[in-house]
Amino acid sequence: MEASRTYFGRARSLTIGLLVAVIFVAGFFIGVQYSVSRAQGGLSLPDDVQATFEPFYQSYNLIQDQYIEDVPVETLVNGAISGMVESLDDQYSSYADPETFAVTSNDLSGEIEGIGVVISLIEDTEEIEVVNVLPDTPAEEAGLQEGDIFVTVNGEEVAGLNTLELAVRVRGPVGTTVDITMRRGEELIDFTIPRARIEIVEVTSELLDGNIGYVRLANFSANARDQVSVAIQELQDQNIEGFILDLRGNPGGFLTSATELAGLFIENGVILEEEFGTGETRIFKVEDGVVNQIYDDGREEVYSENAAYAGLDMPIVVLVDERSASASELVAGAWQDQGVATIMGVTSFGKGTVQVQNTLVNGGGLRVTIARWLTPNGASITGIGITPDIIVEMPELAEGETLPEGVDPQLDAAVDYLLEQLSAGQ
Repeated sequence: MEASRTYFGRARSLTIGLLVAVIFVAGFFIGVQYSVSRAQGGLSLPDDVQATFEPFYQSYNLIQDQYIEDVPVETLVNGAISGMVESLDDQYSSYADPETFAVTSNDLSGEIEGIGVVISLIEDTEEIEVVNVLPDTPAEEAGLQEGDIFVTVNGEEVAGLNTLELAVRVRGPVGTTVDITMRRGEELIDFTIPRARIEIVEVTSELLDGNIGYVRLANFSANARDQVSVAIQELQDQNIEGFILDLRGNPGGFLTSATELAGLFIENGVILEEEFGTGETRIFKVEDGVVNQIYDDGREEVYSENAAYAGLDMPIVVLVDERSASASELVAGAWQDQGVATIMGVTSFGKGTVQVQNTLVNGGGLRVTIARWLTPNGASITGIGITPDIIVEMPELAEGETLPEGVDPQLDAAVDYLLEQLSAGQ
């Protein structure tokens, strides 16, 4: 078995379920480099639970001997693992069978094969909707819209599927097509959409009016910190006087990337604290470009050496919304508590737990919640989110309605705030 890093996550509205990050990425997770050797422990059962598992083995044998139809052993194993995970009643712990895991395990690599939409499970109706259509993708060209509800994929009803199961059905090899029926309002619309290799653009930047630098980060992939740093340097070369980092809609990603990115605006100070089920704690602190992890016994280890301070001596705004989750919240919370940036927008998603991803011997993947994380001031954001320093709501829109292209009240408010700060400073 193999343990590896995993991810963070996000949300959308009062009826939001789990968002599939970026383009059918599985989940809201924060990646870790935490030893899970205690959980690995080999492939045999501990002696003290052997007897407890006897009804499980008995049930397996009875199904094999008595059930009216033959059932593949793999189907029973996958069902058993799924049942164990579901019994945790934790939306962030999950099992992906080998087929699903193969499709979704590399979704933070920067490229995927699919159609180009972000999806969410609506808790109230258990329907899966489109919450974002990525630009210049087959989905956009076909005319998919935010708010469209999946009805069928290749003729198969999708009612009852979770987002991972739907992802497996929608994605596929480049050059093939997928037939999808969507419900838009009361209308059913059929689409035949080609699958393509989609490059995920993680960082975009531009110089706004008033010499305000703007960078938007889509997710916390392995190279997120370096890409943001390059974008900031390019803007600094244009003599910016204020800076906006846009984390709206950012579902999270790797813990390493989040802690490294926090170091851009925190030269020295605590980034977060983790609390494990064992009662142990771990503090992440950046010092002169190095992220150290400090344990209960005072032991310190270097976690990352890629957190160099950007040295922005100017007012900074970070934009968040209800879809900013996990790593986005970690970074925003650290900067808010350390007083290095003004947080604007609306309250974020509220995911304050840490998962580790394990690759199983059958090729499947098991993600397990191993810790809670707290902001530098010791606050838990689980189910609460990060409350911005300045609340800026987006206008309410009717179903299917979108803002005109180029209209962004939250971004406009951030620019106005920075210009006011710069004017007051003069």
